[in-house]
Amino acid sequence: MTTPVPQPGIMTISPYVGGKSKAGDNLEVTKLSSNESPLGPSPKAVAAIEAVLTDAHRYPDGGSLLLVEAIAEVHNLDASRIVCGNGSDELISLLNTAYVGPGDEVLFTEHGFLMYAISATAAGATPVKAPEVDRTADVDNLLAAVTERTKIVFLANPNNPTGTYIPTSEVERLRAGLREDILLVLDAAYAEYVTRDDYRPGAELVESHDNVVMTRTFSKIYGLAALRLGWAYCPPTIADVLHRVRGPFNVNALAQAGGVEAVRDQAHIELAREHNEKWLPILTQGFRGMGLGVTPSVGNFLLLDFDGSGKSASDAEAYLAEKGLLLRAVAGYGLPTCLRMTIGRDNENHAVIEALREFLSN
Repeated sequence: MTTPVPQPGIMTISPYVGGKSKAGDNLEVTKLSSNESPLGPSPKAVAAIEAVLTDAHRYPDGGSLLLVEAIAEVHNLDASRIVCGNGSDELISLLNTAYVGPGDEVLFTEHGFLMYAISATAAGATPVKAPEVDRTADVDNLLAAVTERTKIVFLANPNNPTGTYIPTSEVERLRAGLREDILLVLDAAYAEYVTRDDYRPGAELVESHDNVVMTRTFSKIYGLAALRLGWAYCPPTIADVLHRVRGPFNVNALAQAGGVEAVRDQAHIELAREHNEKWLPILTQGFRGMGLGVTPSVGNFLLLDFDGSGKSASDAEAYLAEKGLLLRAVAGYGLPTCLRMTIGRDNENHAVIEALREFLSN
């Protein structure tokens, strides 16, 4: 008996597993496992979403025109270069679909976003990891890993799950070291959280080169993760390609309406950024004071390392879960001694501090 056979490599893919959202029957949980915004979406975005619900029988605008115009206006970008997607995940997958195939290689750093490898493999290409230095992308290691088969380089900057980043000068050096036929994708999902003077998400590089794309998301600081909304800023030729391969209605009407108001409500975004800036040093110092390793982060999360603490990350995850506190295990990223914690509300952060203090002292 014969059955349909998937393309070579598909069955080698380990399905993506998101952060846990449950911890036992009827246990109220604090979810700090998916880097979601503790402040939630802008009230203006929520009102806009509710307003379009009665038109749910209508197809959305296929080009996300109003959303594209709002993004371009707020970020001072060329609207014709913006392509919206069903989360930045979709755009990452579409880039792999369009630009790589069997025999090609897709390069990223060793603790890069899992979807790079998944979508590259699905397209028939070979994922390649370049070593990081201190859990940070290293340009020399990336360039050394480039071969004649390399077609795309993905750089998550800042990187998830480590929270580290490289300055714009290093990103420019990476771009300069790549062949013109290699696509450099700058995944700036956490760009809005970064307050460092030496960091820029990458729009200028897109505008000055024909082989650079910047991807962004509404799932993090904008608090619209449930709607699946992202966008890419591209050279005109690449924007044209993405429009050819994306679905005709790939962004739903609720996401479009919410995204317009979310991106325009920059006061709400500033509140989220201020909350993050308040808690990053408090949590970093607090966990280090307990003897945990904490990777310096510029995102809305921290990577906690239990190596040397006398306790395991898996035991810590289980202990916290019993108290309804959900952190993210990152063994799948090659970090078995670590947990990733999203910065939550004030009371949630205090609860994790107290629970980990108890766990480590037992």
